[in-house]
Amino acid sequence: MSEVFEGYERQYCEVSASLSRKCTTASALDGEKKKQKLSEIQSGVEEAESLIRKMDLEARSLQPSVKAGLLAKLREYKSDLNNLKSEVKRISAPNARQATREELLESGLADTLAVSTDQRGRLMMTTERLNQSNDKIKESRRTILETEELGVSILQDLHQQRQSLLHAHTTLHGVDDNVGKSKKILAAMSKRMDRNKWIIGGIIAALVLAILLILYFKLTH
Repeated sequence: MSEVFEGYERQYCEVSASLSRKCTTASALDGEKKKQKLSEIQSGVEEAESLIRKMDLEARSLQPSVKAGLLAKLREYKSDLNNLKSEVKRISAPNARQATREELLESGLADTLAVSTDQRGRLMMTTERLNQSNDKIKESRRTILETEELGVSILQDLHQQRQSLLHAHTTLHGVDDNVGKSKKILAAMSKRMDRNKWIIGGIIAALVLAILLILYFKLTH
């Protein structure tokens, strides 16, 4: 069912129930108080008519399989509104109480009012079901929001972990660079040591040769 139609339907049921209560109250009033109450009722009737028109437009814009059921329900609401209008007209008439008695006796309006009461009972039940559906929708939305918040928290944790890993990678890369530099320094030092060994060896060999030559000259002379 269309959520838009359900919204209008819920509003209409509330307005209809309110009008029924106001009609009951107005029928027991007289004079200025009754006029004020009838003015309130007339405003409510106009609001109900507007909601009926909105439901009708919404129902006709839907798929045929959905539209048929909504239009059938809408016919009940229109019948209920017509009964409300008849009741308002009866209450508004001069000598309303006497006229009501005569109308009930002559036209069998009592049966109509009984039907209207039954329809209002169904409307109240429909309103209750709609309210329950609305509560379930709100609960579902709350669950979705909580799930979204949990997802955002998890993503934030993952982002922080990623940043930590990137920092560790950068640190390791710096260590690798330092190790590479150290290796190069050690290799250079090793080469210098090897070169120094050859130089020292050459010097020692030259000294030994010089000493031998000196000894040779001394022996021969």
